[in-house]
Amino acid sequence: MDPVDPGTRRIGGASFARLLGRWRPDDQRGLASALTERVRLLVLDGRLPLGTRVPAERELAGALDVSRTTVAAAYEALRADGFLESRRGSGSWTRVPGPTGGATPETPFSPLAGGGLTDLAHAALPAPTDAIRRAAASAVTELDGQIGGHGYTLAGIPVMRDAVARRFTERGVPTTPDQILVTSGAQHAIALVLTLLAGPGDRVLVEHPTYPNALDAIRGRGARPVPVPLAPEGREPAWDLDLLTATVRDTRPALCYLVPDFHNPTGAVMPPEVRAGVVALARRTRTPLVVDETLTELPLDVPAPEPVARHAPDSALLITIGSASKVFWGGLRIGWIRTSASLVRRLAALRPSIDLGGAVLDQLVTARLLGEVEAVVAERQESLRAARADLRRRLAEAFPQWRPNDPAGGLSLWVDLGEPVSSLLTGAARRHDVLLAAGPRFGVDGAFERYVRLPYTLRPERAAAALERLTAAWQGLRHQPDGAAADQIAVA
Repeated sequence: MDPVDPGTRRIGGASFARLLGRWRPDDQRGLASALTERVRLLVLDGRLPLGTRVPAERELAGALDVSRTTVAAAYEALRADGFLESRRGSGSWTRVPGPTGGATPETPFSPLAGGGLTDLAHAALPAPTDAIRRAAASAVTELDGQIGGHGYTLAGIPVMRDAVARRFTERGVPTTPDQILVTSGAQHAIALVLTLLAGPGDRVLVEHPTYPNALDAIRGRGARPVPVPLAPEGREPAWDLDLLTATVRDTRPALCYLVPDFHNPTGAVMPPEVRAGVVALARRTRTPLVVDETLTELPLDVPAPEPVARHAPDSALLITIGSASKVFWGGLRIGWIRTSASLVRRLAALRPSIDLGGAVLDQLVTARLLGEVEAVVAERQESLRAARADLRRRLAEAFPQWRPNDPAGGLSLWVDLGEPVSSLLTGAARRHDVLLAAGPRFGVDGAFERYVRLPYTLRPERAAAALERLTAAWQGLRHQPDGAAADQIAVA
């Protein structure tokens, strides 16, 4: 697999040392192996982007205060595993192994993810079998009305746009089909919006922590994420409107990206007064507000949140993103954007350089499912409440020092590990065939080493097996000399 723009990004020795954190083993033996494993994790975890030129051996040895031989051995092991590629005179840069060489990087954030690992990284549900079979059968019968055309619809087929507009209207936001753009999932929607509104060097305000793939899309555009921390309010994080306002004023971002409904990863819900406040802020400063609603249909203990779009239903400054992936199934690569009709036309005009429209059959299936969304949600809620309670109970028994939150909806817990060992635990869990998403995946500049996100979406028997393996991984860390686990990783 060829690297992406090899060498166009570069990380210096001092910055690389900060990113690595305290990677050294406690007894100082096996330095090269420990360095190799940490770099491998950073690549797989997305914190060290592909195509990044790494420091020369001598530079990194000086920054880490180790011998050049140690760095050379680590680089050689990374090349052998397919995580580095080198060219004489050009240095070395990060990559991921291809299918014919090196180890297969089975992590949820790798393009080669898969295999027989237990997945505690993806917060996603299996399909609602009966509902999706009914929708698929109906979609096939409706396909005759579509196959007479060429099948390319930049904004989406009419029946899908109608269905999404109807759902927004049912939720209290009067919407017409020309305010809807159908995308190939929410991530595609985020990328389209960034392509239109942000460019290299622009700032994009985000909550901290936030959805990691949104951070990747921002950086991929060449823009810079500006993190605004979610402040603690009681047991749950909360949005500080004054801090948001000050950050917008001071940094003048190209746009703000927020997840107000069962926030990923914390599960927090933005209060009504803050929703009104951020819309007023967007209008006052003319800053586009991108609202990610991918989890809005999954309340567990509270009523469904009021859509932010109710405060500015016709404004081009307010852009709402939704998806079929979380409430229905990730295999339906269907998302949508709701905004003003004029902005929808501008976004649709960008698509020919990226794709020529979404899959027609998937849109027909999703349009049918949206007509059953309340019944599907009711079924989901019962199983998710039980799974959330079961996971919290198991965590209390196996990891009494961990502090999981208790979200009112969504699909995952945000767990405070009590010490900055998230990356170390992620590596240990991988050796026990469990995939985790380390806390820093959800942050900027290595933040959240104290946290890990744990979904409650696995079936009960798989969840129990996953927790047993995770317990073994954690106990392996605990068997190190006192304090070793905590010392090996620092918040960068």
